[in-house]
Amino acid sequence: MTRIEIPFHRPSIGPEEIDEVVRTLKSGWLTTGPRTSEFEQALGSYVGAPYAQAVNSCTAGLHLSLAAMEIGPGMEVITTPLTFCATVNVILHVGATPVLADVGPDGNIDPESLLSRLTPRTRAIIPVHLAGLPCDMRTIWRVARDRRLFVIEDAAHAIGAHYRGSPVGAGDPSAGTYSDSAVFSFYATKNLTTGEGGMIVAHNEAFAEKARILCLHGLSKTAWNRYAGRGRWYYEVLVPGFKCNLTDVQSSLGLHQLRKLESFIEIRTRYARLYHDLLADAEEFELPPDRADCRHAWHLYMLRLNLEKIAIGRDEFIEALQDRGIGASVHFIPIPLHPFFARYARLAENQCPRALALYPRLVSLPLYPAMSEGEVEYVARTAKDIARGARRKHPIAVAASTP
Repeated sequence: MTRIEIPFHRPSIGPEEIDEVVRTLKSGWLTTGPRTSEFEQALGSYVGAPYAQAVNSCTAGLHLSLAAMEIGPGMEVITTPLTFCATVNVILHVGATPVLADVGPDGNIDPESLLSRLTPRTRAIIPVHLAGLPCDMRTIWRVARDRRLFVIEDAAHAIGAHYRGSPVGAGDPSAGTYSDSAVFSFYATKNLTTGEGGMIVAHNEAFAEKARILCLHGLSKTAWNRYAGRGRWYYEVLVPGFKCNLTDVQSSLGLHQLRKLESFIEIRTRYARLYHDLLADAEEFELPPDRADCRHAWHLYMLRLNLEKIAIGRDEFIEALQDRGIGASVHFIPIPLHPFFARYARLAENQCPRALALYPRLVSLPLYPAMSEGEVEYVARTAKDIARGARRKHPIAVAASTP
C-alpha cells in the first residue's frame, strides 16, 4: 500500500496545548469544571453570543437543541441532504420527521427549495454551513420569523466564519436577528479541535438554561456548582436529561486552540487562494464557491470535477491522488443515498436532484495549517496532471446520480 505523504488532515497541536492539558491532569479536576466554564465564556465572547454550553460533540449539541425546543413526534424539521448523517439522525432521535430541501449552486440549502418543503407540521430548520461557507441566513431567518419556526445552525464547519460582518453564532446584531442556537464541532479534523467536542451558543436565556440542564442528566447542579442551595452535595433531577458534557481535559486543549483560531483561519484562507490560483486554468475543475458578504472558514476545500471533460470518475481520481501520496476525501454522501434513509428519499417532498448531481463531482483536497505552501503546490500540480492525463477528446454529458 502506498504511504500517504500528505494526509488529508494533520492537527496543529503545540506545546501550549500539551502543557495546559498536563496542568489540568495535575489539578485533580478532570471532568466538567473550571476550564470548561472558562472555555464556554471565551467561545461565547469570540462568536458574540451571551450563552454558551460545552458539549461532547456537535451531534449532542444538535440533539440537545431540538430537545430543549421540545421538537418531537408529529413535527417536521427541514435540513439539507448534503451533510453528515448526524444532522438527520438527531431529528429522528427526538421522534420528529426529517424533510430534505435541495441545495443551491454553493452546496448550501436552497431557500427556494426550503420554502417548497414547508407544511403545517414544520417546526424547525437546520441549515448547514457546508465547508465553512455560511448559508443565506437572512432569508432563512425571515422564513422562520414569518412561520414561527426554530432555527438551529449546524455550524460544525463554521467556527471562525463570518456572515455579513459578524461571526457565525452572533446572528445579525444590527437587526436584532439570530438563530435559536448555533452548534459548533471541535472534532479532530475541525478548524479548532478538542479531539471530540462541541459548543452550543444562543441568545435566549430560557433556552440556554434548558440546554444546560438537559446536558447533564437533567440535574439542577453540575459537580462544579454544587456549592449553593442546601449543601455542596445536594442536587435535584428536574427532567430526564442526557450525558453530553465536555471535560476539563478537552476544554484546556480548546482554550489554546481558540487563541490560535484567527491565525488558523488566515492560513487556511491563504492556502485556499493558492489553490484557486494554481487550479484556475484547469478546465477539468470548478473551484469551490465563495461569497463577498461572508468570511469563509475554509474548513474544507471542496473541488468539483468537470466529469464531462475527463475520462475517469471521482473514485479513480482520488485513487490516483493516493498513488501519488496525497490523501483526499468526499463531503458528503447525500442523505438519500444511505440505505437507512431510502424510505425518506422516495418521498416527493425529499427529492433533491441538484445535491445528487453535485455529489459525484466533489473531492475534498487537503487543507490545514500544518501543511506547507510547497505541499499545497504539490497537491494542486498533481491534481492537474491527473485530470489532464485523463482528459476526454470529446466532452460528454454526465447524468445525475439517483437514489
